[in-house]
Amino acid sequence: MAGEGEEDLAAFVALHGAALRASRVPTQYWESLSRKLRGEIFDAGDYFGIMQVEEVDDEEEVDEEMEEEFKKKPNPGNEPCFKVIVTNENGLQASNPNSVFLVDHAWTFRAEHARQQLRQVPGLLHRMANLMGIAFHGEIPDEGSIQHVLQEMWKYSQTYQLSQGTAEEKVPVWYIMDEFGSRIQHSDQPSFAAAPLFYMPQQIAYTILWPLRDLETGDEVTRDYAHGETDRLIRKCVLLPWLPEVLDVSSSTPEPPDEHYQAILAENKEELPVAINPPVYAKDKVFKVFTDIPQVLNSLTHPRFVFTDNEGEADILYNFSHFKDYRKLSEERPEVMVNQFPCENLLTVKDCLASIARRAGGPDGPRWLPRTFNLETELPQFISCFQQRDRRGEDNHWICKPWNLARSLDTHITNNLNSIIRHRESSPKVVCKYIEEPVLFEREDVGQVKFDVRYVVLLRSVQPLRLYSYDVFWLRFSNRVFSLDDLDDYEKHFTVMNYAPGATLKQVHCEDFIPLFEKQYPEYPWTTVQASIFKAFAELFQVATSKPAPLGICDYPSSRAIYAIDLMLKWDTSRDGKRIMQPQILEVNFNPDCDRACKYHPTFFNDVFSTLFLDETDNCHVTRIV
Repeated sequence: MAGEGEEDLAAFVALHGAALRASRVPTQYWESLSRKLRGEIFDAGDYFGIMQVEEVDDEEEVDEEMEEEFKKKPNPGNEPCFKVIVTNENGLQASNPNSVFLVDHAWTFRAEHARQQLRQVPGLLHRMANLMGIAFHGEIPDEGSIQHVLQEMWKYSQTYQLSQGTAEEKVPVWYIMDEFGSRIQHSDQPSFAAAPLFYMPQQIAYTILWPLRDLETGDEVTRDYAHGETDRLIRKCVLLPWLPEVLDVSSSTPEPPDEHYQAILAENKEELPVAINPPVYAKDKVFKVFTDIPQVLNSLTHPRFVFTDNEGEADILYNFSHFKDYRKLSEERPEVMVNQFPCENLLTVKDCLASIARRAGGPDGPRWLPRTFNLETELPQFISCFQQRDRRGEDNHWICKPWNLARSLDTHITNNLNSIIRHRESSPKVVCKYIEEPVLFEREDVGQVKFDVRYVVLLRSVQPLRLYSYDVFWLRFSNRVFSLDDLDDYEKHFTVMNYAPGATLKQVHCEDFIPLFEKQYPEYPWTTVQASIFKAFAELFQVATSKPAPLGICDYPSSRAIYAIDLMLKWDTSRDGKRIMQPQILEVNFNPDCDRACKYHPTFFNDVFSTLFLDETDNCHVTRIV
């Protein structure tokens, strides 16, 4: 039997050891934890009890100041306040290897599916309302109760991420512990630690709870809701959902110091090139292209380019994935051209884009970029900005985006400050001001919808800056009439429909779009709108290349690149009081999907390669911006 137990433990550690070490679960508990998970032993009830705390006596007179203080308690309102205490008559010893407990999860969800589940899963709304102290009467889910739970759930939700699987499967998972786990209160000096564990054999997540010191009967079970945060101001920010207060800090966000960019370079493991002379090629040279991009292989037919399977003999490396070792390439093969620039992540990663854009617009950023905060490094400034806007009665809808995910994955629109603060825990994110007054497009089949525009730009060189735009642009439309509500309605607020299951993909070619747009907005000819768009692009690339690497895109003479810039138009007021359409750059995409471009414009890659590698633009569908 002993051998069997050792084998079970070894198998358990092989599967879960890394996760347990990362969560700092002491090894003394692992054997007992393995046994409890295998046997589904939930024995917390033998050691703990939930106690209801009467915070305020109804008969006593309560002055307003006391009332305000009461509202700031971890679970405010008139609902009862609970705490968990040790009820076992022998107390609890941290040294006892059995002093580790499983906590079940009452609800597991992805944020974008929460409303739908509350509507559809029998009994879920009732249970969540009870757990959160929200009055809910009746059997049928009503929208008011659902909205109340969606507002309050950020005080109860925890998160984890799966490390394997598709991009969709890696989107953070949120969960709410059962009534026992959810009633464990916060303390800066906690008596317990808690961490989620995804138990592989059952494919189920539990929370593991273990003591940090010995406890006696009657002692309270607490955990640190801001676990791992040591900075006092950041702790205050992270604890705001449970301990609200007005943050007295500036909302100004100047550009980060040079060291910030040095750290990004080191983290990316990118090796900068040595200085080289710009290579000179024979006028009639035929270039050998090494590429792993099917669209290039299928579409590039220009006679001065031929494909090779041998990377070592290539004149042009046109790679799908990020190129890292520019130093080696510049030292050994300086004449070989590559379809990427060192440090181009300053454009293509959302937090970096916001940082460098401040060179054009000061601490608040330029007019062509929505106000953006990096939630990792600028959380206090964001909270201060949110609270100031709230006090001034200004619109406070924001969109929370991962730094580096495409296709609108794990992207959330909200006016709930607690939600944004908590989303910071799931993965590195920026939060951008949501465009509350977008320029809309009248779809005959739907009505006034949001749309965005994608331009492909070609960066030929950094010094001097030479930037072109492809003459065709692409449009994406929402499927439902726009209004500033139903914030989790994907087809109302988002435009990327080609990855949304069951969603209609509305396609309009730019040549057809322009007359329709000008008919709807006769005072805004597209040439004028596009001129303002190109002006924004020019400013963006000017600031992105204004400083030496790694503070700016590296001036490497053998680099060339194409990027897709997604933008929207919003209504704004010019300095002379006129109503204008202001471009809003949403993101810059590295190595964009050019499937539609190749399908409808067969010369697309011939034009791109002629412009970037031959410096021949006369017969190409490109316009020089800078």
